[in-house]
Amino acid sequence: MDLESWRPFKDLASLREEINRVFDRVFKERPEEFFRGGAVNPPIDLSETPDSIIVRAEIPGVDANDVSVSITGDTLTIKGEKKQEKEDPNENYHQVERTYGPFSRSVRIPVQVQTDKVTASYKKGILHITLPKVPEAKSQTVKINVEG
Repeated sequence: MDLESWRPFKDLASLREEINRVFDRVFKERPEEFFRGGAVNPPIDLSETPDSIIVRAEIPGVDANDVSVSITGDTLTIKGEKKQEKEDPNENYHQVERTYGPFSRSVRIPVQVQTDKVTASYKKGILHITLPKVPEAKSQTVKINVEG
């Protein structure tokens, strides 16, 4: 039996198919963001302490008054809008890379939390949300009784 080394792109046709697949995935999953310059979903960090779930979301350039946080069931949703600055009619742009528009990001909360005690703060472009766990959801160490 002859062994042949694996070559993912044996010919140009398979390379072209792979490139088309990548472009289809990018433009079909979120086409509105590529064509209207919309803001993308903010990246988040989700962590857990013994007492709380912590969510940090990067939303630089967004006014805190343009952001809302809601909890429905086990899902936390952050919505907002990054507003475009008013254009100066005497200013001609050579390059525009910043994105503007509405954004939304939902994340599943891994444990039950006390929704009435959730707090949120915003500083230097980072939204910090603290979701206190319900007492039953906190992990506890169980003492093992040794008999006999």
